[in-house]
Amino acid sequence: MMDRAALRLILLGVFLISASSQQPVKKKQNVDIYSFYINSTVTSRYATTVITSRVANTVNESQEIQFEVKIPKNAFISKFRMTIEEKIYDGVVKEKQEAQQQYSRAVSRGESAGLIKSVGRTLEDFKTSVTVAAFSKVTFELTYEELLKRRLGKYELLINAQPMQPVADFKIDVHIQEKPGISFLEVKGDLSTDDLANAIKTTRADKDAWVTFYPTRDQQTKCKSCGENGLNGDLLITYDVERSNHKGEVMVSNGYFVHYFAPSDISRIPKNVVFIIDRSGSMNGRKIHQTRLALLKILGDLDEDDHFGLITFDSEVKTWKNELLKATEENLETAKIFVKEISDRGATDINAAVLAGVDMINRHPREGTASILILLTDGDPTSGETNIERIMANVKEAIGLKFPLYCLGFGYDVNFDFLTKMSLENGGVARRIYEDSDADLQLRGFYDEVAVPLLTDIQLKYTGGTNLTKTSFSLYFNGSEIVVSGQITDNSVESFTTEVIAVSKGNNVTYQETVMARDPSDVPPENEDFMPRLWAYLTVKQILERQVLLKGQEKEDERQEALKLSLKYQFVTSLTSMVVTKPQEDEVEVADKPKEGGEEPRPPVPGYSQYHFRPSQPGLHGLPGLRGLPGRPGRPSQRRLAYGYDHHGLPMRVSRPAPPLAHPGIDDLSDMLISGYVGNRFLLPAAGQSKPLCFDVPAPQKLRLLQDSASEFSMNGQFMTRRQGFRKITFHYKTNHHLTINTRSIRYQDGQNHFEFLWDQEPTQHNTEGVSLILRRNEMDVTMGNIRVVILLHKENGEVFLWPAVRQQPKDVSLRGILGKAEALYEEVQGSQTPTLKIMDQEVKASLEDVTDYTLPSATVIRCWFVPFQAVMQGDISDLTVTQL
Repeated sequence: MMDRAALRLILLGVFLISASSQQPVKKKQNVDIYSFYINSTVTSRYATTVITSRVANTVNESQEIQFEVKIPKNAFISKFRMTIEEKIYDGVVKEKQEAQQQYSRAVSRGESAGLIKSVGRTLEDFKTSVTVAAFSKVTFELTYEELLKRRLGKYELLINAQPMQPVADFKIDVHIQEKPGISFLEVKGDLSTDDLANAIKTTRADKDAWVTFYPTRDQQTKCKSCGENGLNGDLLITYDVERSNHKGEVMVSNGYFVHYFAPSDISRIPKNVVFIIDRSGSMNGRKIHQTRLALLKILGDLDEDDHFGLITFDSEVKTWKNELLKATEENLETAKIFVKEISDRGATDINAAVLAGVDMINRHPREGTASILILLTDGDPTSGETNIERIMANVKEAIGLKFPLYCLGFGYDVNFDFLTKMSLENGGVARRIYEDSDADLQLRGFYDEVAVPLLTDIQLKYTGGTNLTKTSFSLYFNGSEIVVSGQITDNSVESFTTEVIAVSKGNNVTYQETVMARDPSDVPPENEDFMPRLWAYLTVKQILERQVLLKGQEKEDERQEALKLSLKYQFVTSLTSMVVTKPQEDEVEVADKPKEGGEEPRPPVPGYSQYHFRPSQPGLHGLPGLRGLPGRPGRPSQRRLAYGYDHHGLPMRVSRPAPPLAHPGIDDLSDMLISGYVGNRFLLPAAGQSKPLCFDVPAPQKLRLLQDSASEFSMNGQFMTRRQGFRKITFHYKTNHHLTINTRSIRYQDGQNHFEFLWDQEPTQHNTEGVSLILRRNEMDVTMGNIRVVILLHKENGEVFLWPAVRQQPKDVSLRGILGKAEALYEEVQGSQTPTLKIMDQEVKASLEDVTDYTLPSATVIRCWFVPFQAVMQGDISDLTVTQL
């Protein structure tokens, strides 16, 4: 039996196969992807997709070959196989704890095993690598499964392809089978362009549709979204089914059934909708601008029989009007004026804001309507009631399941778990709004999904059915679909009955139908096992979603049920991991399902989600513009193995996203004061004076350090707990430059590219689009536009912390933030009994203090005038606090 080595899975979004060598160009010459197939079969909305890639090592030495593909976030991986020299290596799905033990044993032996999780927007990345002998071949095969969800009247099947080289035999085959017939089908996406039009063929029959995409090698390099590295983009197939039966569509197979319910023959229900909008300081700039744009469009789309309310909040709650108003033309115009004037300020009182929205709806009940609360926030609660458990209890008691609460989390540092739980407890869902240029379209897109309620209080019953998925729904919206699956109690029965009871505009409605329980014509023999898999997929998904609401034995029982199904059907879920062995070095690689908003060490890159295997060979030295980024000879293997490639073939250190960092509550602050915490001391040079001013920031908060709205630059920081200095500092510039610095590493993202540096690596420089990053020993020199800041890494008394030093800032520009003042103006007041300074025409008491100046590499102690924070900053600390970095 051959030796085995570790394999480490990632879910993200790029198909990349490459060999580990010193230059990306050489990698492409040394391997040949001679065949790449994607085959997707959709049976009654359940899609099974198989990606098969055949690769040859074309040189006379063994080398590592990588396999990386993007898959949809909602999918479960169910199979992975490598075939090398006619030997098959299958991934095996195990309980996460068991997989973790294998992983831990491999790590203890110094091998390259590990678990990596991250969050993305629509796709996840699966990546692995294997060492292939000279002139040998390897076949990779990955299978994933998903139930397509209907949104805005259509299903979407998303397929991504980015092979990083032209492929001689490249094929995508899609076969869709729908029992009621296909009403429309459209092929869109980056790969559906004029250049590739003749490579896409669509064939339609009564209940079937076929889509093929066979681009020639030449087309793979010359199309709009292509280049010398071949295809780069998505194929998006959208379709819907015929809906002649308003009682829904029921399919039966192998003792299981699925019921799709999406009636459209009913009148819309007038709605009462209250928008609760966060306008705290962290919403500054593009976020608040995009929110205004989205609200203006949403207001324009309200129907005249709708009623609406607008609430904005920071540390205070402000209502547009104290009651719900009808969406008349006059009221909408007045509301738009209010929206245009929404500006950012202050802290975040989520509790008071949501309760105000609930009260607004409760005070104006209307028969035959549907009420909806929509909360948009980008941070944790930092004002008023800040205890998350108490906030959820307050909201749940106030709503009392009378209407749903939808929570939209803006950005990456929002506490998404909190929003998810609060939504689920109140019959709604949480949705992340990604902080990109299309955030306003994301907001409007979500609203469109809930804009037209058709039914409320929906209950589905199945005589002869058992082990049912969710059967109770608070609202059904036009363009969506309710899906229920289950097992048939007695396989010998000829039929069973479906019944739907709901409320439409205040009136009870019932849909009832008797369905044949044994109908061999429903499903072709080759796909007859799809129904149990669909049931298992939906069951596991729903159990995992409601786990956050369960406690005690009920929570454990449901977890065990989801685990049992995940193992039976070999689904990679949050409860399981896939363990794969490779034919050398006895290493173990483990793949985990990323978790939306999961607790990880750092925030993910926008539009990116990763499930990463680290390369098991170094060989990444000397790439232009990123000197020292890879591990150096002599380093432990784990350090070298922390690097991968970005989708341009440049090296990067793969990382995980960070947990939302909660703001300290009263108990935390008391503890810090008792332990001797007195704040962080800042120095401010004074014009014409020998001694600078110094002042304390009174509590360990997240701070706005520097901001220039005109150049779209901001720098924020978070203090160490109970210690001097910063634990994390972030930079944001323009719309796509984001830099996160902590005491371990530096992570930079510009658009879709992301890089990571280590503090103790060789000096490194990176330049792009007005951004310059220079890493020296214990210094990160950052220039963005005309602002230059050096972040220093200090090590003192066994502690490690960061400190910022502004080296250059634009003249005659008023900057916001703790570091916004270039210098101070003061004069000593003579004749006073105690030392007094006159600052901005105000006299303040002062004392001479010895303070360490951390803005220099070698910290030195200097004498300064210590004065109150308010005297220097001319405001309260809350004016300079942000809810997220």
